[in-house]
Parts: sequence; C-alpha cells; structure tokens
Amino acid sequence: MTLPVTQPHFILVAGETSGDNLGAQLIEALREQLPHARFSGIAGPKMRAAGCEAWERAEDFAVMGLLEVLPELPRLLWIRRQLVKRVLAERPLVYIGVDFKEFNLTVAKRIKRAGIRTVQYVSPQVWAWRQGRVSKIAQAVDQVLCILPFEKQFYDSQPPERRVDARFVGHPLADRIPLQSEQRDARAEFGLASETQCVALLPGSRRSEVARLSADFAATVAWLLAQRPALHFIAPMAGPEVKKFFAATLARAGVARHVTLIDGRSQEVLTACDAALVASGTASLEALLVKRPMVVVYRADPITTFLFSALQLMKAPFFALPNLLAGRELVPEFLNRQVRAEVLGPALLTQLERSDRKALLDVFADIHRALKRDASRESAQAILDLTKSAT
Repeated sequence: MTLPVTQPHFILVAGETSGDNLGAQLIEALREQLPHARFSGIAGPKMRAAGCEAWERAEDFAVMGLLEVLPELPRLLWIRRQLVKRVLAERPLVYIGVDFKEFNLTVAKRIKRAGIRTVQYVSPQVWAWRQGRVSKIAQAVDQVLCILPFEKQFYDSQPPERRVDARFVGHPLADRIPLQSEQRDARAEFGLASETQCVALLPGSRRSEVARLSADFAATVAWLLAQRPALHFIAPMAGPEVKKFFAATLARAGVARHVTLIDGRSQEVLTACDAALVASGTASLEALLVKRPMVVVYRADPITTFLFSALQLMKAPFFALPNLLAGRELVPEFLNRQVRAEVLGPALLTQLERSDRKALLDVFADIHRALKRDASRESAQAILDLTKSAT
C-alpha cells in the first residue's frame, strides 16, 4: 500500500509592490524543488500569478510612515488577528514574511510559539535604528534572509542570547540588472542626442513620499535650468497617482515642459541619463546598479522626524544605500531641512562633472558583483535547509 504524500504548504505574507515581486520570485524558486507545493497568504498580483492563493491582496496594505498607518490601524489589526487564526489552523511547513516587517514579525512571534517554522525575507533595518529590536526578532523568527551583506554582519555580531540565524542571499535587483548597461541604446529610445546632458528624477513610489519631495525636486529643476538651460530631465513614475501629482507640482513651478514623464521603466531612464536625483531607498540602489552618479534625499513626516531626533533612534552613519554598502560616503545624501534647491542643485552639478567618475563606477561595479547571488534560489535553499534541520 502506498501512503499519500503530504503536500508542502508555505504561507507567504507581503504588503506592497516590492514584497510582491520578491514573493513571486521566491514561489517560483521553491516550486523548482517542490513542484507540488501549495502557496497561500497575503499576495499581490505577481504572487497570485505565480500560483499563490490570496487570502488578502497585498496592494491593499501599501501604507508608509506613522501618519499614514494610523487611519488604517483598526483594519490592519483585524486582518492580523484573522491571519494568525488561519495560520494556526493550516499549520504550514513554513510561514514566510516577505518584507512588511512590523506586521510580519508580530504574526511570526505568535505562530512560532505554536511550533511553526518562521522566516523573515528582508531584514528590518535594525542595524540603523532601534537596535534593541534584535531580541524581539530572535523571538519571532527561526531565520532572517538578508539582502544586504552588512545586515548579516550585524546579526552575527550580537551576543549569544540575541543571536539570530541570518543568511545573506544577495539582492534580487542585482540579479535582474546587467553588470554593464548600454547608454547609447537607452538614449536612442528616449530620443536623446549623444551630447545632451540628462538628469533622472526619482521622487519616490508612494504618493506620501512624492508629496514630501516633489516641490523640492521641481525647485531643483528650476535652479539647474538657470545654470544649464540645455539640461534635460526624465522622471520615471511609479503609477498614475504619483504621476498626476508630480506633473501638477512641476507645472506650478513652471518647469513641466523641461521634464519628460515616463510610466515606469526606471532602469532604462537611469541608463539613458548622466546623473540622478533620487529618493532614498530602492531607487538609490537601482542607480548604483545601473552605475550612475546620484544625489540621495530623504524627508520624513514631522512626527517621525521628531521621534528620531528626540529619542536618538538613528544609529547608522548614513541612510543612502550606496554609502551604507561602501562603508563610506560615495555619493552626497541630504536629510529633511537640507533638502532644498540651493543645496541639491550644486550637488547634482558636481555629480555631472565628477573627475573621479570612473573610480566611482568601478566601486559601484564591485558592489553589484557582491550583491549578485541569485537571491531567489539562495532564499529557497535556505528555507528548505531550515525545514530539513528542524525534522
């Protein structure tokens, strides 16, 4: 008599577009080794297309910052309670939190107590602020999959009672972007002459983020045009809402006709341009991987700014990913009150004319190679290794 084979069940929870992308790639990598596995949880469109049964839609969770999350808190708490109940009833092989860290770590802590294996894919920025959270992470998850090398180094440096099993798996974006990008082809695609200097503008992917930065970006365009009237600007937009908002801001500043707005395609835009003004986060990493000099900016909401300042929560020496990855200041970064046209304009001109441009791009290439590890397959293997070690 042949006994039935138990179907491996993985529950994945993502909360926004970046997590949806990572989750979909992880599902495909896990399915390569476990073709009959079942996947369910909170999933975005790409995860659903990859075969994940969606209990809730990830795109309904795209909130950011303290002010943005407060109105959504009752709904998030209700969904979290229901999710915990369902995970405990389903008892999956592994619960995988894909980014969406605060939500996932709270859920993971509760279900880990019930003997269910838990993994967090993408580490919280515990190395940068509120470092005491590492103890709570250790209580919540069996394994953290780190996409940046200094994250694993941070976890490994902790005392035994706060130690977390951390694996550096590489960054999926480094896998997707080629080590060398051909600028000439990209310029032709956007109708740019070879002699035209062009600046990419990436003000963020969320409306709240764009709302805080768009006026400064528009003012910087005006400042630069006063110095270099022939400069061209291209802005890849993350979605129709942020595109409409940014376009209106450019119009009010009188510079709309000088900025070409593109739907998505940030990699191609960065490839075509000579330098970039980018909001802190994944955009700065993308600019590094495309090998473009940049200026990185971040403006927090007022409450977050106050808490970071009053409680001295920020521990990292930099906030821009290129600088964090290099361990030194490779590119200029500006925070909150520093984010204004008379600061950003000169900084961008310096990036356009960097005398050490080749040396900078060589460092970017070294970082790219270090991050390029086939992250999805590395993550899948780490998760499977965890299931084997626990049996």
